[in-house]
Amino acid sequence: MVLLLGLLIFSFVTTSVLIIPFINLLYQLRFQRQSQITRDAFGKLTPIFDRFHAKKAGTPVGGGLLVIIIVSIIFSLLFPVIHFVGVPITQVYPMQDELNVIFFTFIAFGLLGLYDDFMKFFATKKHFFGLRLRHKFIIQWVLAFIIASLLYVNLKIDILNIPFIGVFKLNGWFIPFAAFTIVSFANAFNITDGLDGLAAGLLMIALFAFWMLSASILDTPLSIFLALWLGSLVAFLYFNVFPARIFLGDVGALSFGATLAVVGLLLGKIMALVVVGGVFVFEIASSLVQLSSKKIFKRKVFPAAPAHLWLQLIGWEEPKIVMRAWLAGVMLAVFGVWLALI
Repeated sequence: MVLLLGLLIFSFVTTSVLIIPFINLLYQLRFQRQSQITRDAFGKLTPIFDRFHAKKAGTPVGGGLLVIIIVSIIFSLLFPVIHFVGVPITQVYPMQDELNVIFFTFIAFGLLGLYDDFMKFFATKKHFFGLRLRHKFIIQWVLAFIIASLLYVNLKIDILNIPFIGVFKLNGWFIPFAAFTIVSFANAFNITDGLDGLAAGLLMIALFAFWMLSASILDTPLSIFLALWLGSLVAFLYFNVFPARIFLGDVGALSFGATLAVVGLLLGKIMALVVVGGVFVFEIASSLVQLSSKKIFKRKVFPAAPAHLWLQLIGWEEPKIVMRAWLAGVMLAVFGVWLALI
């Protein structure tokens, strides 16, 4: 635990030192939230969103890229040293296979998000809202099936553990189940990342919960990865809370959501993942209900979706929404860890 805490602190300090120069670089590259009228992934206008987010125009986007780079480099440099000097390394899965899954998810979904961010800011006007939804989903599903196959074939994970009910062996059906989980959380995180500090703060809480679980099963590679991710995320969050000086961007949102799902799958605690990430689940559920109602019944269920946008519409101030979501996240994390340990 001393080593893990030290790595968390080191990652935090490294990110703290580099983030201000990185923000300045984003300004120079004009990698900033645009001020024009925005559209959703279907090309439709979003007047309610624009009303509450107009003041955020000009804020740099892409903080997730810095976190991905720092965590990946520190891990690749320090983990071999830790192993070489004789620090005890305990593991649940074959080490190289587990690390391949973690970092493939972390980097591949990040690259997809980075390309989407680039399309929003620098592509022609007809594509200014980023990748078309169908293209983005196709790529997400391809990546998710690759990751799910690695989990099933290389790591031999094929069970679903439901507390109070039992353990179910899914065999080959684990692959589509895991792929669905990964795509769902990638998009749930992306949808939640709409207010200053909301998604990053909830992720910080969730990672602390899963860090405890990884330490309890003595999965050293996963625990070290989570420690580094947490330290870097906390430093980022300092600049992401209201009023934000930098946003994650899709490069961070897609990567972090997908990787959170993979961590839950590696721990074998899918129900804990759903509970700990309960706010993310609620956010995407509200959007799906709204979208389905508009498509099928031609009417809205909520005045606005996702849920945080509806709360803004009825008069809640942004920091109030975020703080209360964090409190909900804390209690959901406690409940999720309890479920995982019984």
